[in-house]
Amino acid sequence: MSSEGPLDIAKVHSLFPSLSTQAPYIYADNAGGSQCSKPVIDRIVDYLSNTNVQVGADYSVSKISTDRVDLGRETARILFNASSADEIALGSSSTLLMENLARAIDGDLGDEDEIIVMSEHETNAGPWKRLAVRNGLDLSYWHVTPAKGSNNPYAVAHDVETLLPLITQNTRIVAITACSNILGSVVDVKSVVKKIRAKAAEKGAKKLEVSIDCVAYAPHRKIDVQDWDVDYAVFTFYKVYGPHIAALYTRLSKLPNLTSLMHHFLSPSVDKTSYKLMPGGLGYELAYGATGVLEYLLSISPISGPTSSTSLKDPGSIYSDPETHNRLKATFAAIAKHEHTLVRRLLGHLTSEKLAKRGVRVVGEEATSKRRVPTISFVIVKGETGNAISGKDVVKIFDAKGTMGIRHGHFYAYTLVDTLKPKVDVDDALVRISLVHYNTVEEVDQLIEVLDEALGVQ
Repeated sequence: MSSEGPLDIAKVHSLFPSLSTQAPYIYADNAGGSQCSKPVIDRIVDYLSNTNVQVGADYSVSKISTDRVDLGRETARILFNASSADEIALGSSSTLLMENLARAIDGDLGDEDEIIVMSEHETNAGPWKRLAVRNGLDLSYWHVTPAKGSNNPYAVAHDVETLLPLITQNTRIVAITACSNILGSVVDVKSVVKKIRAKAAEKGAKKLEVSIDCVAYAPHRKIDVQDWDVDYAVFTFYKVYGPHIAALYTRLSKLPNLTSLMHHFLSPSVDKTSYKLMPGGLGYELAYGATGVLEYLLSISPISGPTSSTSLKDPGSIYSDPETHNRLKATFAAIAKHEHTLVRRLLGHLTSEKLAKRGVRVVGEEATSKRRVPTISFVIVKGETGNAISGKDVVKIFDAKGTMGIRHGHFYAYTLVDTLKPKVDVDDALVRISLVHYNTVEEVDQLIEVLDEALGVQ
């Protein structure tokens, strides 16, 4: 089967129970959390029904349970394209994992070290801000800048040329976001990281490390930490059609320098693995449930092949098959192609002359390029044909329908929203419609119809 094949939407829908049981409900708050795919649900039920015991023992059921939990880290390894499962830590949220990482770095900092964070979601900013405060380090922000040639002051983006001057000989950590959960813009991570490292080398920075937030990226594009040449990365399974659990990648060579957060008597045995960043236990059923994400993504790939393995030792296991990476790339290529049709339809309407006169202003890039995912935010200011409307009042119209869900707010990208100009009310903030590949153009048309009603336009 061709790697360029289209996405089979009927098959996609058949693998999400909620899309049938809750039909015709339109899920359009996916950047806050996606629906859960059937392979994930089946695995969680299977684990709790058949192997719900403590891991690490020698009795038969515990051995099976241990293998199943280990497969969760292997699944994350594949989705990151990491070289080893020893580079993977699992935890309840991306924010918690990044906080653990920042705590572990505490003992490996110099007095003159500096940190740069992107004005984006707090997951990959807040822990580094607190690290800087604890250690008295300088902190700089990579802020958005207005798009050239646009009359919309909210048409903003992160320009790498404004990041590079922030790098000095003391820069230790640069924390960036692969995809904005507000702007919907995709960063060319490989290119940006290459420029960061080149500038750091030019300045004489001796220990630069790059941390990537992939939370809003992972549902739409394939992560590749090896190709990107990054040191740390994080994503959440529950935004990638899985359970409420997150995964952290730490480059293997960085692990010995990190302080273990485990019990002191365990530290020597875990010193060279990411297990040192996982204090306490995790939800075993969620770790095993996460393996269903890989099965789901492979099952909708244009390239046919096996979709699941129950063990790393299975002949032809998807965890060791080199073709798995190519099949996942084909899956995400098909997802991107389908989602681009959603972006064109929704963004095309939001930037139309009719809505521009009404006062609708898209927050982020207005062009329907393939660098954009269908996470689209906007505000309604006073326009030629109507007054400003709060995000809360717009969303209230959608909520009243009872058949669709969108949201308003700052979505934990507080610094980004707070620095927009003209100033917006951070608490009310923006209206966001966030779609993924199981959404359809027909659903977009229904959302548009309700939006026009809320805005009072024909």
